[in-house]
Amino acid sequence: MAKIKKGDLVVVISGNRDDRGKQGRVLEVLTDSNRVVVEGVRRVKKHTKVSQTQRGSRTGGIETIEAPIHVSNVMLVDPETKKGTRVGYRTEEVERNGRARTVRVRVAKRSGKDV
Repeated sequence: MAKIKKGDLVVVISGNRDDRGKQGRVLEVLTDSNRVVVEGVRRVKKHTKVSQTQRGSRTGGIETIEAPIHVSNVMLVDPETKKGTRVGYRTEEVERNGRARTVRVRVAKRSGKDV
């Protein structure tokens, strides 16, 4: 189970001086390279070649996109204190369809609240 998931609110704890301390939502998790794409963090300009699409419209130019950063450089934001926190797990017994199942729940270490 991943500690950082898509849609989580995270804070950048290290890296570029301009991005350090910024908070944003995780747009994408790249599990093979241990990287995440965070909204508004590490914005880079991408130069795309002018080409024609099927309908005949021309696309190209300079786009500003978010580049991935390593997952160790971000920390989950605690829902109660709005500061960075580590992530722990708690197991719960949940009954579904008449059967008891064990479910792992992510918990903020700072406040103990569910994430």
